Amino acid sequence: MANAILSTLFVLLTCSLAYRANRWFRGEARLPMQWGLAGNVNWSAPRAVAFAFMPILAGVVLGFVTILSMTVPPRAGQEHLVLPATAFIGTALVATQLIHFWLIRRTLR
Repeated sequence: MANAILSTLFVLLTCSLAYRANRWFRGEARLPMQWGLAGNVNWSAPRAVAFAFMPILAGVVLGFVTILSMTVPPRAGQEHLVLPATAFIGTALVATQLIHFWLIRRTLR
């Protein structure tokens, strides 16, 4: 149950970050989604798609982790690692979203 609550909190956090970023980049119709090694933008997406991507990805990944944690028993001795693993995955998703926002801001300057 705690795993489902933690996953929900991370999904809500990615949604709120995307909502705030939508206000930051209100004037842009398209936002970069991928950069090459030289720093050039490879492709961009409409603003709504760009900001909906990470909350949807977080919901799918963390939903999958939550369902697995409820249906598949952990290995013996690893019962205490389910919640920290979920926290790590959620933190990695939020960090990736923040890096994406930073790269967008740097590119649009």
